Amino acid sequence: MFSLRQWQGSNDWQNWVGYERAAPEQKLTPSSVAELQEIVKNARANKKRVRVTGAAHSFSGCAKPEEIAVSLHNMRGLISVDKEAKLATLHAGTYLYEIGTALKEHGLALENMGDVQAQTIAGAASTATHGTGITLGSIANQVVTWEWVDGKGEVHTHHRGDPKTDELGNALHASLGMLGIFTKLTLKVVDLYGLKEANEVLGFEEGCARFHETAHSHRHLEWFLFPGTNKIQQKTLSVIEPKAMTGTQKVKDHFDSVVTLNGAFYVLCELARMKPSLTKKVSEISASSIPNTKREGYSYEVFPTPRGVKFNESEYFIKLSDFDECISEVNHILLNDNKGSHFPIEVRTHKGETGMLSPTQGEDCAVLSFHVYKGMDCEPLFKWLYEYMKKWQGRPHWGKVNKLNHLELQNLYPKLNRFLEIRREFDPDNVFMNSWLEQKFCISSVYK
Repeated sequence: MFSLRQWQGSNDWQNWVGYERAAPEQKLTPSSVAELQEIVKNARANKKRVRVTGAAHSFSGCAKPEEIAVSLHNMRGLISVDKEAKLATLHAGTYLYEIGTALKEHGLALENMGDVQAQTIAGAASTATHGTGITLGSIANQVVTWEWVDGKGEVHTHHRGDPKTDELGNALHASLGMLGIFTKLTLKVVDLYGLKEANEVLGFEEGCARFHETAHSHRHLEWFLFPGTNKIQQKTLSVIEPKAMTGTQKVKDHFDSVVTLNGAFYVLCELARMKPSLTKKVSEISASSIPNTKREGYSYEVFPTPRGVKFNESEYFIKLSDFDECISEVNHILLNDNKGSHFPIEVRTHKGETGMLSPTQGEDCAVLSFHVYKGMDCEPLFKWLYEYMKKWQGRPHWGKVNKLNHLELQNLYPKLNRFLEIRREFDPDNVFMNSWLEQKFCISSVYK
């Protein structure tokens, strides 16, 4: 979890895994919209660039603060709830792990969550962070109203309109902080509900044969494919009546998190790091160690997964209709060469969305996430993945590592140029840029 004391106590900045680093000139923690406006106005006057760093959980350089780093840690909390309309308004710096308990007091819940809950709601919405579910979209898709400070220090509010005609809403949908700094977000929420989770290990062929049926018969489906083993861990979550997780289950979860999921797996990861030739063996041990388990509780208690073992990650969205062929090919390739990774490949589903920078581009998708343990060379896997995903027109998760250039992104995102036009309206002086964004979107060559 994010520590303000640690953030303020260091001159440098780094992301969660430690691969993206910066030495910003300033670290600022505004407590009000007025303070934030002043920060932006001063930055603009002095030709400085500002990035909001959130919880630093992006693996890409998206949030990297090269000059002025801003944390919204002091701008958190639930502002208001409309139970009848099922709307909840939050300060943008609110962490996802704070939202579930706050909404529960009103008998409400988020429609969907990511499996990591350390992020801020603004960071999650800006990068289209998502969970899994064939009928469910990202956290960005739940936002119905945005309030933000633009590159001139002015405050704007926009209510989502018709997805077919609402260009500004479709630009804000996954803006990567390029239109401004979110200050408040209003989300469409749902009645409080519980989840029942079940885990089992399946052979690859059996899992594939059941994939689409399972995805449609459960609210959530998640796979973990162990490279080189022909085995998957299948996790399903189904809706039940709202009920708190028992104290016994919480103790067991804590034990499993500390000892099994993170403790034992950490030892195996260290073994693979010290002797990379053992990565396939480590993957086999991991696959054989997954117990068949069940647990129940409120949705926000069950859905997130503690991540104590650090890794680097690259993730791509492909058409759901291409999934069967793609995953079979991936499994076959990794049976012969695991590309130096023992981490399981995470597979999820995602409903199509209309955002200009949405990785779904309006189509239902399968999402494949590839991980490499911190301290191990991620280049072989990520370089192969970059080339391989061209075959499927894979679009990247903006918060994860990707090697795509501006021309490749233009081909994958037909409305990218229109997004950049809208971006220029709200940030004409490029206050919210950094080197990563400039390279990905060719901002410097176009506007400077």
